[in-house]
Amino acid sequence: MANINSNANGSWQAQEEGFTEICGLLEQQISPTSDKSKIWQQLQHYSQFPDFNNYLAFIFARAQGKSVDVRQAAGLLLKNNLRTTFNTMPSANQQYIKTELLPCLGAADRHIRSTAGTIITVLVQIGGVAGWPELLHALVKCLDSNDLNHMDGAMDALSKICEDIPQVLDSDIAGLSERPINVFLPRFLQLFQSSSASLRKLSLNSVNQYIMLMPTVLYVSMDKYLQGLFVLANDPAPEVRKLVCSAFVQLIDVRPDFLEPHLRNVIEYMLQVNKDRDDEVALEACEFWSAYCDAQLPPDNLRDFLPRLLPVLLSNMAYADDDESLVDAEEDGSLPDREQDLKPRFHASRFHGSEDGEDDDDDTVNSWNLRKCSAAALDILSNVFGDEILPTLMPIIQSNLGNTDDGAWKEREAAVLAIGAIAEGCITGLYPLLSEIVAFLIPLLDDKFPLIRSISCWTLSRFSKYIVHGTSQQEGREKFSKVLMGLLRRILDDNKRVQEAACSAFATLEEEAAEELPPLLDIILQHLMCAFAKYQRRNLRIVYDAIGTLADAVGRELNQPKYLEILMPPLIAKWQQLSNSDKDIFPLLECFTSIAQALGSGFSQFAHPVFQRCINIIQTQQLAKGDPVSAGVQYDKEFIVCSLDLLSGLAEGLGSGVESLVSQSNLRDLLLQCCMDDAVDVRQSAFALLGDLARVCPIHLHSRLSEYLDIAAKQLSTPNLKENVSVANNACWAIGELAIKVQKDMASIVMTVITCLVPILQHVEGLNKSLLENSAITLGRLAWVCPELVSPHMGHFMQHWCIALSVIRDDVEKEDAFHGLCAMVKTNPSGALSSLVYICQAIASWHEIRSEDLHNEVCQVLQGYKQMLNNGAWEQCMSNLEPHVKEKLAKYGV
Repeated sequence: MANINSNANGSWQAQEEGFTEICGLLEQQISPTSDKSKIWQQLQHYSQFPDFNNYLAFIFARAQGKSVDVRQAAGLLLKNNLRTTFNTMPSANQQYIKTELLPCLGAADRHIRSTAGTIITVLVQIGGVAGWPELLHALVKCLDSNDLNHMDGAMDALSKICEDIPQVLDSDIAGLSERPINVFLPRFLQLFQSSSASLRKLSLNSVNQYIMLMPTVLYVSMDKYLQGLFVLANDPAPEVRKLVCSAFVQLIDVRPDFLEPHLRNVIEYMLQVNKDRDDEVALEACEFWSAYCDAQLPPDNLRDFLPRLLPVLLSNMAYADDDESLVDAEEDGSLPDREQDLKPRFHASRFHGSEDGEDDDDDTVNSWNLRKCSAAALDILSNVFGDEILPTLMPIIQSNLGNTDDGAWKEREAAVLAIGAIAEGCITGLYPLLSEIVAFLIPLLDDKFPLIRSISCWTLSRFSKYIVHGTSQQEGREKFSKVLMGLLRRILDDNKRVQEAACSAFATLEEEAAEELPPLLDIILQHLMCAFAKYQRRNLRIVYDAIGTLADAVGRELNQPKYLEILMPPLIAKWQQLSNSDKDIFPLLECFTSIAQALGSGFSQFAHPVFQRCINIIQTQQLAKGDPVSAGVQYDKEFIVCSLDLLSGLAEGLGSGVESLVSQSNLRDLLLQCCMDDAVDVRQSAFALLGDLARVCPIHLHSRLSEYLDIAAKQLSTPNLKENVSVANNACWAIGELAIKVQKDMASIVMTVITCLVPILQHVEGLNKSLLENSAITLGRLAWVCPELVSPHMGHFMQHWCIALSVIRDDVEKEDAFHGLCAMVKTNPSGALSSLVYICQAIASWHEIRSEDLHNEVCQVLQGYKQMLNNGAWEQCMSNLEPHVKEKLAKYGV
């Protein structure tokens, strides 16, 4: 192929031979019967030539004699190439490509216009608009041309730019008197009135992208924008109505003040569109109710509409005829899962301390739709309005439940879903009816329609607290037993959807019913292990979860030979059947983690092969990271994370019994590597294991102690602490655990760690609660083992530290921290004098100090200060304390 060719005026020209060859290749590429890998290799060969992309641009823009498909293929290939090669191209080629693209905005064929818009967006992503002034000029010219093709091409490109990189148009650009968005936005608003549905859609979509950014030009044009939305509200094109709904949802979220004067009209509109014949429009409208409640606007505005809104939500909660779940629901449980049924699963790394977030309820079905959105809206409305919604809702629910015709099963199912959705928000109003509701739901577990059986499992699980709470009376015990047995029956259902719902519901019930389960362990284990033998791959994961939750709930009660004989052989058989690179081993590792913690020393008979396998998996994966061929597997960090967490479970369960396993392995070297890994979740689990090992066998960490401490300290001084907060949290906890075991051996690292902890305690805004608690405890533990090193510096941190200690709940870790406080004050009493009020408040935060030693130490500290402060200074200090603090201090004799 010829290289760059220039004619007299310096512009590039295509040669016939190169043009024909590349067109031929593109024709083969789009042919369904061609050898794709061979064509790919040939295209790679051509891409070595410096002007290959010029040819693609030429074919895309000018090859009028070729089919649109070939031209479009050239454009898409050009787009992909530009992502990687544009910045290194000769500037003449860059300019050529840009110049060829602009006329395509007005091409007669819509596909060419659209592809041109896509390529232009990629170029703007790479280089912004500052280096391409002709682009802005061309876009404005097209919009103002009154030619539909030119207007559509320009709007298509602008809509893509606004979607992908909206900030580019809302920036100051050298050589331009104003920001590009100031020029475009008035034109977008004008196009809301276009007779072309495509232009109305593209212009509205473009403006919607700026609601979050809210440039000045949109802020000052808000009235015009809202008027435009009201005009488009009943547009014949569903895509436009959907975008109107999306605008209102975003505005209520970001700038509800703009909608306030029009709120009743907006709510009225959303209510109407929530019944739109187009499901996507109705879905977008339905998002409004949750957004409204999340924005914490006055509920009064919505209250008047509830009698009309609630029936719409309930009606939309019934399965649509084309819902994919209806097909899945018919699937026989004995059929193996298809690969696409196996959703990726993610293991949550081990975390030491109080979690800030709550788990979201895992949704068992795949995609968001009108049914789920309506149920979520009902849930949130029930939390805002509580029992007020029941007089409207319950008669409809009761009427739908009472219709037992086969043809009405979807309405019956939606009514059961609705009861589950309001279970939390309306619990006060439902309470007198709960006995009746549960009694009604139990027979539905055996309904002939599988989706009624599965939803009944979920709804019953939403009342777990109440069902368990009632077991103090005979009637309640019978009800609990019926629910438990009903769910166990459904766990063995032949339908996969029902199996999944029943297992998840049972896991929820187990968490609530921990104390009620031991007498029933035999029958529960029989059912779970029967399911274990029966289930296909996807649902097996949920059985593992139910077994793990059971182990967490009943703890040592599980450690009896008769239970272990039921539970362990099938799990061990599966364990031996799965290879070290099979991802199905993840949930099994998690399950073993819970069992090891529950059985304690009872797990020691199974511990050796489990421990050894975790070591092997970590070793193989660390090798695969650098050399997958030698390792024989592809690297996947999740194998390391799950194995580290299971080792933590073993350390926690076996206690010092894990020592013999650790001493005969290379775990301390592997763990050190994991603590230095570049993956956040690997480091998080590695430091959790380091802390667990420090508690039970610190002797085996001794040879590499300084390296461990050094790496752990580094996690606390990272500039992006907030992004890696879980790693910092576990590293901080591990340092504290090591400190109380190795004591004076900490001396070399103490000040390094203190320097990292003090800024955490001083700048608490937005930091994770657990990291603050662990920082305060670890600082105290270091002060306890090395008071002479820490006490000279306490003036820098004493006040912030005492504030952090005051909010920690009473436990052994808090005791350790206060031992450190007392040790420092004894070493350097005058150093803490200026913080005495804070020390008193921290001491008063105890409900009761159970350790006699610590109680006496605290008494000595307070008595010491009382003697030290004479001439009324002690009384002066006491007068600065709240009455309840003084009352608490009386326990310590001052």
